Amino acid sequence: MNERDRLKHFVSKYPHPHKGFYARPSMGRRGFFQLLGGVTGSFLVRPPSLRAQEIKRGGATTKNTAKNVIFILLEGAPSQTDTFDLRVVNGTTPSSFAPAARNGILWPAGLLPKLGDQLSDIAIVRSVRSWALVHSIAAHWTQIGRSPVAALGKIAPNMGSIVAIEKVDASKILPPFLALIPGNTIGPGYLPAGYGPFEVVPSPQGLADTTNPLGQTRFNTMYNRMMQLDRPLRVNSPYSDDFEDYDSFYESARDLMYNDAVGKVFQFSTADSSRYGGTLFGDACLVAKQVLAAQEGTRYVQIHHGNWDNHDNIYGQTDPAESNLLALSKSLDAGVAELIKDLKAAGIFNETLIVMMGEFGRTTGKLTAQGGRDHYPVQFAAFAGGGIKGGRVIGSTNADGSLIDKPGWSRDRDIRVEDIEATIYSAMGIDWTTVRYDEPSGRGFEYVPFSSEDLYGPIHELWG
Repeated sequence: MNERDRLKHFVSKYPHPHKGFYARPSMGRRGFFQLLGGVTGSFLVRPPSLRAQEIKRGGATTKNTAKNVIFILLEGAPSQTDTFDLRVVNGTTPSSFAPAARNGILWPAGLLPKLGDQLSDIAIVRSVRSWALVHSIAAHWTQIGRSPVAALGKIAPNMGSIVAIEKVDASKILPPFLALIPGNTIGPGYLPAGYGPFEVVPSPQGLADTTNPLGQTRFNTMYNRMMQLDRPLRVNSPYSDDFEDYDSFYESARDLMYNDAVGKVFQFSTADSSRYGGTLFGDACLVAKQVLAAQEGTRYVQIHHGNWDNHDNIYGQTDPAESNLLALSKSLDAGVAELIKDLKAAGIFNETLIVMMGEFGRTTGKLTAQGGRDHYPVQFAAFAGGGIKGGRVIGSTNADGSLIDKPGWSRDRDIRVEDIEATIYSAMGIDWTTVRYDEPSGRGFEYVPFSSEDLYGPIHELWG
């Protein structure tokens, strides 16, 4: 039985549910801390020491070529056959796309010119297939690497939280997991809040609320008094773990206040913003570079870019305020191209894995009656840095891009987000076959689902 048939057989025996969607309680950890306020009003908790819990490593051999990850979620799902798997459709594809060969790859040189010049650093995977075609489910699935409506999917952490718990350095000042333009960012699941995303909307002024109008001396006095009055309720709290998280929140937020190093990594000039395209997404790429270059504890950065949900007017006029393919591609092109250049200049490109993908793909061929493209399972993922070999395409689709004809990797089947999850962990030196027994049910939480069945695994071909 080949790998494709084995996956089909396994899924038929153990279905990957995706018809419904589990909505987290309105007052979970994330909502709790947002209500508390403080520095940016988002997750910021010093990760607590792990309790002695059984963690089993499967012994997988990892690539261990990256120290950091930048995961760019192209929310809304971009059209693969207009971008990273270009198919020229007569009478449909705009002439402004200017299709041309770049590094041996047919490329929309007029749409993504700067990335086209950097294709020697980018590996494109064209044989990716989504499990679901509903935005909320698929975008959630893409961040946790498993079905969000499966039993453990309901409490599954973001991939960034797994990286955070594996790579946290308590001696550093910045949180291990940073979410820029957070959008629908999935949190730490059942893990302690300290491993959740620190959510920031980039601003030239840097982080908000890192000083106090009454001055530092007065602030210190008030803070110390508050600690004397109510900290005993939070340390070794008899009430819940949330109260202990609350204490860590105070301490971590306090560390970011009146800290020159923090101001330096989150602030930026108008000139630097312009280099990255002068957009919010470009600013997020700029901050990601600065944060990672500072080497102050952040190891995983998630950036949301979109909305690419182009059901109509997909080729509308270029306008930064509009969510059409031209406008979104322009900001993506400028931001990521400059990010790659600056990571190289900082000497951290080869240790920073960049991953770009949407939650699924879009229909191929001619446009719909509304002038757009609808949801479709075949999609792409793009990788750069982190020790991978760029300038290549892995997998291929048929003439109109509607079907995967050659998977292009050792498992010889469609690539799923679980495989991409395993790839990220392997690049970071994390054993993707790890099973944790600290989740509520005690059944064991696998970093990548069905590891014991060897159902999913890294795309080793990215390394050559």
